[in-house]
Amino acid sequence: MLKAVILIGGPLKGTRFRPLSLDIPKPLFPVAGLPMIQHHIEACVKIPNLKEILVLGYYPASELAQFVTDMVNEYKVNIRYLQEFTALGTAGGLYHFRDQIRSGNPEAFFVLNGDVCADFPLVEMLDFHKEKKGSSLVTIMTTEATRQQSMHYGCIVQDRDTSEVTHYVEKPSTFVSTLINCGVYICSIEIFQTFAAVFNMRQQEYYNDAGGNGNGKEAAVIYLETDVLMPLAGTGCVFALQTSNWWSQLKTAGSAIYANRHYLALYHSWHTDRLARGDLTAEEGKEKSCNIIGDVYIHPTATVHNTATLGPNVSIEAGAVIGPGVRVRESIVLSGAIVSDHSLVLHSIVGRGSHVGQWARVEGTPCDPNPNKPFAKMENPSLFNSDGRLNPSITILGCNVTVPSEVILLNSIVLPHKELTRSFKNEIIL
Repeated sequence: MLKAVILIGGPLKGTRFRPLSLDIPKPLFPVAGLPMIQHHIEACVKIPNLKEILVLGYYPASELAQFVTDMVNEYKVNIRYLQEFTALGTAGGLYHFRDQIRSGNPEAFFVLNGDVCADFPLVEMLDFHKEKKGSSLVTIMTTEATRQQSMHYGCIVQDRDTSEVTHYVEKPSTFVSTLINCGVYICSIEIFQTFAAVFNMRQQEYYNDAGGNGNGKEAAVIYLETDVLMPLAGTGCVFALQTSNWWSQLKTAGSAIYANRHYLALYHSWHTDRLARGDLTAEEGKEKSCNIIGDVYIHPTATVHNTATLGPNVSIEAGAVIGPGVRVRESIVLSGAIVSDHSLVLHSIVGRGSHVGQWARVEGTPCDPNPNKPFAKMENPSLFNSDGRLNPSITILGCNVTVPSEVILLNSIVLPHKELTRSFKNEIIL
């Protein structure tokens, strides 16, 4: 019997995802028509003999209750949300809810970071972990990065013959390895002994210091990467499975467009029914559909005029309205948004309930990985450059934003509930 744990953090995390996370928890932000962590759940339910999925975080339970209910009904698997009392780190939550994870006596459990997106090779990881049975406490999913980018991730040195992790450094200051940690693991149940040792050591340090450095919660805060993987590396207990499958982090709003493109492409493999068909001729008794280019997701409740052109790599969410002659490309239009006649939306995210007027242009700058560099990953640049100017990025409209007709919005971020009166370029509209 197996279990899976999805770590989603809490409202204090994901600040780089704002303003999109101001009105919806980041893990529930829709990418390719599904909430971000539903892609994790879909990957987990394909694992044979997986009986339970636990979602760990410190969002209020009320914010995820409906989502969890919907997932249980859709996938017919036991899914529960376990709320941490405070941020406990990537392993602190696992240790805090150890009894919930160990109940039913699973042979192993998966751990997936909620802010990664990938073509998850979980069944392959399970087979690999079973091969190392008896010796592997943790198997890490790894991938190749460029030499420069690798230093922004956990870097892994492994034995090429045995796949054992001999050295692990989290975000090193100098180059260690181009093999990076993907934030996806499979752990043997015995790993809780290691968690307990770290917890007890932290507690001992706290009381020896008479509480001078802490607030009573520090012993419970455990990080899987620095407190567990780094000391275990080189002991013969940690192994790495390298994958060439697509993988990326979802740290910034710009990375949502990139993830949207890849998840839509993955639908060709197992969910072609989710992709809109560009039927050029009307079927008998049916109205001609809009023009579709490449991969496009349109929610069944969305209204798209038959003269609109969508794609490639576009998601139109529930209740959105796309008017006549509209062109949308490389963008996400969220639920209830309206894009009026003959407007253009490129490399942008249109927030929930927002309204783009007629003949308007909403355009951003893609921040994709460098296609000329093998293994290049998504860059997550800071909002401002060294001169204090806004870095060019995708354009984001927060929820309930109004863009008037015949206005151009370029490389800008608009916070929720704003009514624009003119064109903007390279600005944050507060």
